[in-house]
Amino acid sequence: MAESGRAAQPPRLSIVIPAPRDTAALEATLVSVLERRPDDCEIVVALGCDYDDPWNIAEEVRFVRAPRGAGLVGCINSGAAASAGHVVHVLAAGWLATDGWTDVPLARFDDDGVAAVVPLGVSADDSQRVVSAGVRCGHGGRRIEVADDPRWRKARAGDGAPAGVRAPLGPVLEAGFWRSDVFTLEGTGLATACGDECADADTAITLARSGGRTVLERHSRVVAAERRRPGGFRAGLTAERLFWRSLAGQSFVVAIVMHALEVVRHAVARAPLATLPALLGRLVGLVTVGGYLTRYLRLRRLMAAAARLTQTDGIDGATTGADAATEERTTIRIDAAHGVAGRPHSHVAPPLRKSA
Repeated sequence: MAESGRAAQPPRLSIVIPAPRDTAALEATLVSVLERRPDDCEIVVALGCDYDDPWNIAEEVRFVRAPRGAGLVGCINSGAAASAGHVVHVLAAGWLATDGWTDVPLARFDDDGVAAVVPLGVSADDSQRVVSAGVRCGHGGRRIEVADDPRWRKARAGDGAPAGVRAPLGPVLEAGFWRSDVFTLEGTGLATACGDECADADTAITLARSGGRTVLERHSRVVAAERRRPGGFRAGLTAERLFWRSLAGQSFVVAIVMHALEVVRHAVARAPLATLPALLGRLVGLVTVGGYLTRYLRLRRLMAAAARLTQTDGIDGATTGADAATEERTTIRIDAAHGVAGRPHSHVAPPLRKSA
């Protein structure tokens, strides 16, 4: 399908719907979004499969083609690269919008320190049961779904985050609001090294090391679709890559010990049939450890740049050194709409910047 024309004026919000393969799920998401679309927004559908637009909605929706065979990450990158909004909202095919789901997240971005907003994903069977609340990354390199905490299972969507539950570092891959600048941190969009399985945790690490701040917003809800995470070899490979890609900023000795414990936990959890394939995937990820040096240096440079900005803020009276140590906080500059991503660059993308 040919790509349709772009609006003359960049909107505030770009809603990107990645659709790797399921056209029925895509249409369900499109209906939910079109019925509730906010003002000053564009809708971009990134297709990894064939779709003939039977409802003739090309005037309301812009279709772009991801590379053939692209997964969720590839479709998100294609959609984000084609978007023009200052804020990019990803809502994967199969996930459904609800009334007013963009209103409060967009208001959150009035605070220049906010880089990402996590909507609550609720069950299709019970709108008060939270099944998605962002991701974080454990010290051993484990991707952790925040909503998997038992305290979330007892909570209701209207109550907010349960006491004592750690906040997410970033949105899940399928549903989140991002400043468009986030897609430039890796040069050409979200990194594909950790696949669809762990790309959200990998991006959350990049965001945190760059000084970006993520907000969990309970007043924004989307209906979550069932997520299928492949196991065996692929699970082991992407998990191992996530650990080595998240190493910058951690104590090496502590991280290695925690990682060893995580490998054992992961192997036991996959027993009996998937244990050996998972361990083989871990081994393949380990033998390519030299390839993670570029990532390590990139994160160290982003951390150093964020620290310099924090020190500057402290001089201006905006942020003290103690505040910076606990919050890892900075802000983002948006000078122009998000353009089409170019070819990979060898230099490190600039950190999230202080707004003028």
